[in-house]
This record gives sequence, C-alpha cells and structure tokens, in this order.
Amino acid sequence: MLPIELSIPLGVGTPAWPTYEPLQIKYFKRLAPNGANGQLLTHSNHVGTHLDGEIHFHTPGRDIAALPLDYLMHEGVIVDLSDAAGDYDLYTSRMIEERVQVKKGDILILHTGYHHYGWDQPTADEVRYMVKHPGPDREFALWCRRKQIRWIGVDCGSADHPMNTIIRQWMPRQAREAEAHFQRRYRRSLDQVFDDSKYQLMHLELFQHGIVHAECLGGDIDLLLNRRALIGCFPWRLVDGESCICRIVAFVDERQHAELMRKKARAKKTRFGDIAGALNPWLHEEGRRRARP
Repeated sequence: MLPIELSIPLGVGTPAWPTYEPLQIKYFKRLAPNGANGQLLTHSNHVGTHLDGEIHFHTPGRDIAALPLDYLMHEGVIVDLSDAAGDYDLYTSRMIEERVQVKKGDILILHTGYHHYGWDQPTADEVRYMVKHPGPDREFALWCRRKQIRWIGVDCGSADHPMNTIIRQWMPRQAREAEAHFQRRYRRSLDQVFDDSKYQLMHLELFQHGIVHAECLGGDIDLLLNRRALIGCFPWRLVDGESCICRIVAFVDERQHAELMRKKARAKKTRFGDIAGALNPWLHEEGRRRARP
C-alpha cells in the first residue's frame, strides 16, 4: 500500500478557524553559536488540517490520546459533492449515496471542492473557503449515526454549515447573501433551516456518539474522487487534547498508486506540489464516471 496526501500545507500563512490562534514560528537558537537550529511554535489546535476531538464540545468525551489507532485508521470512502453543492448550499445523505456506497463503520471524506479556495491554491479565496462552503442539516447527522460512521473529514473550514456557526453573526454581509440564497433555493429562511436547536449540530449532536470530524483536508484529494481507500488520521498522542493538528493520508495498492501518479504528473500543481484541483476539470469528470449510478 502506498500513500496519497490528504492534508494541506501548514505554515504561518495557513488561516486558523476564525478567531482561533494562528501558527506563529520563530527560531530560539541557531547553528551559530548553538550548534543546532531550534524553533518555537505557538498555535491553537484548529489551524490547518486538524481533528476535532470529542472534548472540544463534549465534556465527558475522549481526549485525542484516547482515540485508538483502529478508530483513526480504517477503510473509508472519498465522495465528490462538488457537482451538487456550491456556495451556501445544503448537502444531504442522498447525494452521497447516489455517488458511492457507504458501509457501516466507514470513514467518510467529503470533497466539496472548497479546498480549491484554500490558502495553498492558486485560486485562493479565504472568505469563500471559511464562510461560503456548503454544509449539512440534521438529516445528515442522523444518517451518520445510523451508518455508524467512524469519523468524517471535510475539505473546507468546518463540517457544519458556516451559517450554522457563530460566523453567521461575525460576517453580516455574507449572512445576508446566504439568507437571499436560502429564500431563493429552498424557500426557507436561515432561521427556519438552522434554528437554535440545530446550532453546530455536527459538533454538538455527533461528538457525544463518538463521531468526530477532521477539517481543512486537501492535498491530492482530487485524485480519489468517489473511490474507496484505507484512510488514516495521525494526530499527536495528545493527553487532554480537545483537538489536534494532524496529517491525513489515504493508502491505495501499488497499481492504483502508479495510475494516480501518472494522472498527477499531467496535472497543474500548487507551489507545494499538490494538484491545483480547480484547474483540472478532467479530474472531476473522471470521478463522475466512476460514480455509482
């Protein structure tokens, strides 16, 4: 089995979730006169690709160190929703099951396509990445419980719809845009869809059932649209950690890996060497051809 990167690059330019502490890095020693370079990092747990742990929202839950390896690493599926949900849209379990087969106990990775607006991409748009991405309603959370999903990964700022978080208050102009969109597309207001009983439902209603999620995935995720793979999430063994920066990797067999690397070789790249997915529509067509009718 060989790896495919599903994490975004982490540096001082990587945006943290709004209001969270970003990454800061400095040298505290240098080769001259200390004989070695050493750095000091300061950051929150919610910058770059990271795993939200149970105690982030569920006080009696498990810390990051308590998550067993066979929970963090397991078979799963990467589903492409980029053709079904755009700015401020809602996605549903039906959209997923129209595209892939999800088995009980799977890891579920959602490709919304919004990693194309991440800081590392040539089409970067931080507001769109954090504030306009699609998200689910309660129906999706209940489906995750029925499917006994292990954990969820998303390629955008949050597993919740941004207008079902405090962002709705922080970004009033975008909230007005979202309100108009909901009235036009769903014939309902934001307040009607996301009332107080649903606030941050992907966090508050799933973490207590052991279903957590990772946010801000990316890397070469475009290579794996609507495919199954062995998926691993590798946070620190962080005692009392409510969440943690992590690396997420998919593993495929050697034949598939060689095929995917040939495709990557033909694709445009970011300055970090990952696929610049928004500039490669053929990758999405490939994913749709592989989708289950």
